[in-house]
Amino acid sequence: MKRKKTVLHHILAEKQKFEKRKEGDGMSAKDEFGTTKYVIYAEFEASGIVERPDVVGAIFGQTEGLLGDDLDLRELQKTGRIGRIRVEVHTKAGKTYGTITVPSSLDRVETAILAAALETIDRVGPAEANIKVLRIEDVRATKRKYIIERAKEILEGLMEQEIPETQELTEEVKKAVRAKELIEYGPEKLPAGPHVPFSDSIIVVEGRADVLNLLKHGIKNAIAVEGTSVPETIIKLSRERIVTAFTDGDRGGELILKELLQVADVDYVARAPEGKEVEELTKKEIVKSLRSKVPAEQVITEIFYKGRNFYDVIKEKEKAKAREERTEERKPPAHAPGQVQKKPEKPERAEPKREERIIKPIQQPKPSELDEFGELIEKVKASKESMALLLDKDKNVLAEIPVREMTGRLKERKDVYAVVFNGVITQRLIDTVSESGVKYLVGARKYNVVRRPINLKIVTFAE
Repeated sequence: MKRKKTVLHHILAEKQKFEKRKEGDGMSAKDEFGTTKYVIYAEFEASGIVERPDVVGAIFGQTEGLLGDDLDLRELQKTGRIGRIRVEVHTKAGKTYGTITVPSSLDRVETAILAAALETIDRVGPAEANIKVLRIEDVRATKRKYIIERAKEILEGLMEQEIPETQELTEEVKKAVRAKELIEYGPEKLPAGPHVPFSDSIIVVEGRADVLNLLKHGIKNAIAVEGTSVPETIIKLSRERIVTAFTDGDRGGELILKELLQVADVDYVARAPEGKEVEELTKKEIVKSLRSKVPAEQVITEIFYKGRNFYDVIKEKEKAKAREERTEERKPPAHAPGQVQKKPEKPERAEPKREERIIKPIQQPKPSELDEFGELIEKVKASKESMALLLDKDKNVLAEIPVREMTGRLKERKDVYAVVFNGVITQRLIDTVSESGVKYLVGARKYNVVRRPINLKIVTFAE
């Protein structure tokens, strides 16, 4: 008997669940808040056991014809003026309690009339019932409250965003333009400034961000290594251009510098301030670092052979420069008024002595080996055309040729000891002459010479 009651209760429970799924346990958000203006909340109490369909049926049945055709619940629901009625029930001690929710898109008066009509229902199914309206909620007021709260959040977020200054906007535009100026150079497509393809001197940095920072401050001849291994493009460029290696002030920058000095022909070395990276430097720091560059030969000797610190070498260089400036400031003037007054009777003797003291340090002693070039210099000076003399070790003339043919002849001959010509000594000519084994290069003047081979002596006519 007990087992039969258990099975019966199980069947009734399953049936109740099925009916709830079929009828709909509640309204969707769209039904409640799509076009809904008001929601009626009510509660009921029945003196017997009733179910949800009984309550819904009582609402529709006992209000039919009560308020006229315009407020008939069935017609209102068909036209969408009334949403799906939601009923929740539970039983206790042989009685049924529950809540009723009716969404309405009627106006305020009609909704109040409909709510009052619900309280006229006195029976649900076979049991007596009592329905009481708790409140009518204005959905639009809820929406307005949500709108106000959300608008506050949006406004706070908007006020937190800083309006950029005119200078910041200008910098953003300049940054975009500089990013467009960035080019890809060589087979490895290395990031580089727009002047790298044709500039006589280039600056080798570590990465793309370094090139962009230099572009930002108007330096357009930088190219990046982009990695720990030096690309072949950088090695080839170092043979043709004047190269300044500009690396970060950390251990990574030191490692890249060591590799550059081993595989590439670097002329100068500059580094960011200790502990800083090139990409974060200001214009003032960049200019100061590049002005403090050190010849590559000195870096190799002082730092890598003697084990000294790069920044110690820079500090010593600055101290030496400061000492020279102080010495120049303390130096007495060439014609001191006091000296003239002390020895007015011997002005002629005093003046030559003062002139000797001033001129002597400036004059460079002429090497005795160059005395024999005097006649040859006069010879090429007297020539109306550009002429070059190729000499052997005994200062005998091997060939007298036009200057335009000099480079080709030097590549062919290896017995030339000295070259005397009435032209300009350039860096490219120095490199060619040095490779040919020439020991002396005598020309009219020098132009843009930054690197001198140790085994080549360069002399101008003025010297």
